[in-house]
Amino acid sequence: MASRDASRQGRHRRQTSGEDSVLGTGLSIEAFGRKVTTTASHLIGPLSDPSSNVHYQHAMTELQKELRRPGIQQRVFSYAKASPTELVRSKLSTTEIQHRALTYLPDELLRNIPQNEHVYSLFQGFQATIPEEEQDEHSEKEHRKRMTGTRKLLEENHGDSKEPPSLAKCRRDRDKVNHRLEMMTVRKNMCSAEIREIDNKISNLNTMRKIVLDRLGDIEQDELHVEHDLLEIDNNIEEMVEDLDDAVTLGNAATPPTEVDPEDHTVEHDVQDMDESFMSASIYEKLPSPKSSRRHKPTRRKSIPIRHEHFEPGSNIKEVQAHNEMITALDFDVPFGTMVTAALDDTVRVWDLNAGRCIGLLEGHHASVRCLQVEDNIVATGSMDASIRLWDLSKADYLPRESRFTTSDEDTEENSVDEEPSSAPPSSMHDCPLFSLEAHVDEITTLHFRGDTLVSGSADKTLRQWDLVKGRCVQTLDVLWAAAQASATLNSNDGQWRTTGRLPDASADFVGALQCFDAALACGTADGMVRLWDLRSGQVHRSLVGHTGPVTSLQFDDVHLVTGSLDRSIRIWDLRTGSIHDAYAYDNPVTSMMFDSRRIVAAAGENVVKIYDKTDGRHWDCGAGVTAVEDGQGPAAVEKVRIKDGYLTEGRRDGIVGIWTC
Repeated sequence: MASRDASRQGRHRRQTSGEDSVLGTGLSIEAFGRKVTTTASHLIGPLSDPSSNVHYQHAMTELQKELRRPGIQQRVFSYAKASPTELVRSKLSTTEIQHRALTYLPDELLRNIPQNEHVYSLFQGFQATIPEEEQDEHSEKEHRKRMTGTRKLLEENHGDSKEPPSLAKCRRDRDKVNHRLEMMTVRKNMCSAEIREIDNKISNLNTMRKIVLDRLGDIEQDELHVEHDLLEIDNNIEEMVEDLDDAVTLGNAATPPTEVDPEDHTVEHDVQDMDESFMSASIYEKLPSPKSSRRHKPTRRKSIPIRHEHFEPGSNIKEVQAHNEMITALDFDVPFGTMVTAALDDTVRVWDLNAGRCIGLLEGHHASVRCLQVEDNIVATGSMDASIRLWDLSKADYLPRESRFTTSDEDTEENSVDEEPSSAPPSSMHDCPLFSLEAHVDEITTLHFRGDTLVSGSADKTLRQWDLVKGRCVQTLDVLWAAAQASATLNSNDGQWRTTGRLPDASADFVGALQCFDAALACGTADGMVRLWDLRSGQVHRSLVGHTGPVTSLQFDDVHLVTGSLDRSIRIWDLRTGSIHDAYAYDNPVTSMMFDSRRIVAAAGENVVKIYDKTDGRHWDCGAGVTAVEDGQGPAAVEKVRIKDGYLTEGRRDGIVGIWTC
């Protein structure tokens, strides 16, 4: 029994020695501990015991021998030099250290740990992604490999239950179908979780897009201020150069008088008086004019805003109550630039589209303005008083302010329609008038200018070509005479004026629309004809027949010409062949039309703008009438439209001007 106990103690000591690795093996530590215990007991024991001294000396001798060993000394020294962290790492594993570190975290940090919303585990998700055919083949192979004797015995015992094989097969099929249904449920939940994750990413991307869009708006606003500062610097430089030229002129004029011979004093006296009077007049004419009368050079924007291109199509940028009566004409130069509007209230207003406010009135006409065009800083207006006036907006006394235009989803109060037209500074446009063109004898219904040439159409049934440099009419084209000449040349029996097959419309303009480019002129009239003129000869070289009502609008580019008519149709003509390339109709007459590189927009007597996308051939509506159907409100019908680079402005019959993206 003693030997068994000794062997058990030996095994126990060997097991404990394997767990302790600080000072060496377990046996050495145990022996070292016994010696330390014996030494301590001898030192603490009574001095009267004679055997204790012998035992103490023997123990000290053995301890000294042990300490002389290099291995023991190295372990003792390493133990003395070891840090607490190294001691902990030598006693504990990495997993246990991480576990203890997590258990000692404060509760504030553990509260924000996100909960796992997934119902199924990662292994179930991985198992569900395996195709069913491969999964069945894999399960069958594993089943055959693991067919042991025990499984065979269980099958034999199961067979003793006298269950029919068909029933057992049905049970296995049921288990397979249940497993398949479970995997489908796992896949469905995986798809749902993936969709939620994508939605979160889309939401984050939309937030980032809004931040970047606001940053783009700030950059464009700063860009506008920089261009304004650059314009002021250029004007200052121009004024300084003019001052230097005036100083040089005055210096050359103030020359000392030459000596005159006495005998020629009488003859030269009259000549000298005449020269002095002439020089005085010349000097008077060359005196520097006040700075207010100097004409600054046009301010053509060097950068074009692109913020509207990143809005959703059909987004409302702004709505303003521009006038109290129906809008008769409107135009703008660039997106977020300058807009000019005219209405039946006999006013012409200039708007800063970037700031959303009226900056002045163009006063000079004695009646309502029917047509206008804005090109850079030059504005041409045609009125019912049979006159055409040109204006230079670069002379306006106006300082741009911060933009307050936002999209409809950002601030509903800010985008609400103003109840009254914005008040404008009384003298901001005082220096803008350039000159007036007066030769027509009836109201101006349409005009178009490009470069130094302006062509106007009037209710007096004539077209006039104007030289803007000289400010006078250089050619008059009689539309009725041209129609008569064309019918005589073609030996037509239709008469001199083509009837449209409809009742005459008293409100239709005789010359509804025109556009010129160099020597080419396209003109649409009340008989539904579109005539192409050559301004060099003053003759019509082609007539486009197709409309059955008065032509109200037209525009052409290098290849196509697009026309809108009161016959409720828009036609696209091929200028190379003179044939109709495409056509489509609306429910109401077309009163205004324009196109850019991608879209054709039209006002067709409805409270929305009709848009035709030339790229994909899609028709869609844009305007206040789209949302008004849902709100139960009814905005006024759109009368005039203009579009440039996807930036749309529309004028309504109640005087409201809406600005949209499309």
